[in-house]
Amino acid sequence: MRLPGVPGPRDVLAAGERAVELVDGLLAIVPRISALLDAAERLLDEARDVLARFDETRTTADVLIARADATVAGTAVVVDGVQAATAGADALVVAAAAAQVRLVELLDRLEPSLTRLQPTLERLAETTDPREVDALVGLVDRLPVLAEQVERDVVPVMQALSSVAPDLHDLLDTSRELNEMLARVPGISRLRGRDD
Repeated sequence: MRLPGVPGPRDVLAAGERAVELVDGLLAIVPRISALLDAAERLLDEARDVLARFDETRTTADVLIARADATVAGTAVVVDGVQAATAGADALVVAAAAAQVRLVELLDRLEPSLTRLQPTLERLAETTDPREVDALVGLVDRLPVLAEQVERDVVPVMQALSSVAPDLHDLLDTSRELNEMLARVPGISRLRGRDD
């Protein structure tokens, strides 16, 4: 006998299968996250290299500016080309300093997070298989459909299950009362003895 509003075994099995597919899909996302973290780590390394090159450029520019200043101070006549070169060098130093400040700020904000993520990234890199990455990409593509099916099919089943427990308790109570009433009927014990 099927209780109204209660899913049958097939419904529960179908919901279980969909839940397993959803979990498999979520597990497939892990390699993509690992790839993103690897890319972030490479970007951080490249940013450090660029920062080192900016420091070298700034040092070279400082030397050039010092030489240009010495030349201008020692020379009574200032050539327009020297003034243009000095202005260009100053502009280069200002631009390099501004870029360095932005890079340092970016690295300072990202470094704590990346440092905390490094063990996770290493573990993901060691344990992730390319097939898992492919599966994760496939799951991400199917996530909207899966989420809709879970919302449409699984959630109502779970909500219906919460109303089944009181009905089962009522059924058990009725069964007990019926057994007690049958036990009081004269001659029922003889009939029970024959059934055994």
